[in-house]
Amino acid sequence: MKPVWIVDDDRSIRWVFEKALARENILFKSFSSAQEALALLESEQPQVVVSDIRMPGGSGFDLLDRLKARYPDLPVIIMTAYSDLESAVSAFQGGAYEYLPKPFDVDHAIELVRRAMEECLRSEEAQDDHHDTPEILGQAPAMQEVFRAIGRLSQSNATVLINGESGTGKELVARALHRHSHRAAKPFIAINTAAIPKELLESELFGHERGAFTGANTLRRGRFEQAEEGTLFLDEIGDMPADLQTRLLRVLSDGQFYRVGGHSPVASKVRIIAATHQDLEARVRAGLFREDLFHRLNVIRIRLPSLHERRQDIALLARHFLQTSAKQLQVEPKRLSDAAVRYLEGLEWRGNVRQLENVCHWLTVMAPGVNVEVSDLPPELKGTVETSPPMHWKSALEMEVTQALQRGERSILDRLIQDFERALITQALAFTGGRRIEAAHLLGWGRNTLTRKIQELGLDPPENSTHTGA
Repeated sequence: MKPVWIVDDDRSIRWVFEKALARENILFKSFSSAQEALALLESEQPQVVVSDIRMPGGSGFDLLDRLKARYPDLPVIIMTAYSDLESAVSAFQGGAYEYLPKPFDVDHAIELVRRAMEECLRSEEAQDDHHDTPEILGQAPAMQEVFRAIGRLSQSNATVLINGESGTGKELVARALHRHSHRAAKPFIAINTAAIPKELLESELFGHERGAFTGANTLRRGRFEQAEEGTLFLDEIGDMPADLQTRLLRVLSDGQFYRVGGHSPVASKVRIIAATHQDLEARVRAGLFREDLFHRLNVIRIRLPSLHERRQDIALLARHFLQTSAKQLQVEPKRLSDAAVRYLEGLEWRGNVRQLENVCHWLTVMAPGVNVEVSDLPPELKGTVETSPPMHWKSALEMEVTQALQRGERSILDRLIQDFERALITQALAFTGGRRIEAAHLLGWGRNTLTRKIQELGLDPPENSTHTGA
């Protein structure tokens, strides 16, 4: 077990942590400055770091930046006085695991350290497990095409665009592309462009100079610099704001960028892998995504099939997830009956592989016996129109939101709005026999609005397909 590092120039704070960690039998090392910790970083790696912000000779932000550049998954807890909270929250959005306001409750601090340790261990176990099991599971023809594409791209530096619904495993494919490339020894940095507020995303990607804005107390390297000579994975690229699309295009064109508030260009040698669940061609036609950036990203396209397109993989995936859950909880793996497998293979799986994984976690905890029958499946998977009274649409919406939150889904509102508008338009057009003016009138829209919505949602008859397997 690697130790927890405590970094604070205040001896009393170090003493409190040392006593509390010793009482909990947690290994630790203490440092009075960031320089001391960085010197040892050359030869040792901590499990978790707890650091103050304001210290002589080097701030906690400097330490945070260096730690995250070397170990992107290392949890770093920042201690801050209440007067520092505003700058702390704005400055380490993309780095710190959590912040601990001073004065703090010792029990709460130790609980926070334990939680960070557990997450770090789970991350390490997941990295170890990929040596024992395939990186991506799948025997369906559509998945074999994905595997062939990864193989063909193993010696290429080409930019890759991954298309697939939420939960299909786009980041897994991106990581596999990185691991099988000559950049494998360099960093793989992932960022979800839809999960970060617009006002923070520019600094997240490109970093900022000291004094670039309120709270920018030190120079910060962004994801492009963190991924230098490695791979930068831009998830949900379709949601990137227009002004940042322009900046990204310039980086791809010129091979350099400027930090926020900077005046000197920074060279960038990074492979870009982008992913989206959206139809980028439709967003280009609607003026929501730059066409020139689309063509820069769309060098090689990989399409990930949804789970209902690869039903023959459901049994294989479920068995893997049940074994993984059992290993984590140190219990005997559950086994699905043939009837349960057939039932699962007949479901729609709106949440795709991620939803199936969550169901398997639920079964590991909640199923009463080792053998899982249809009756043991989660209640939300068993309700049908034939056996239950029709559900009010608001109740169905609430259930869908709850399940999406449990799956850890992001950008829930965007997806549900698109689904809602798609259902309205489809039913209105069916009711009017395809007459758009009449359908628009019934929906309370103008004809142009309906036409634009149809294009954005990809409801027009498909034009020439441009995606390829490699």
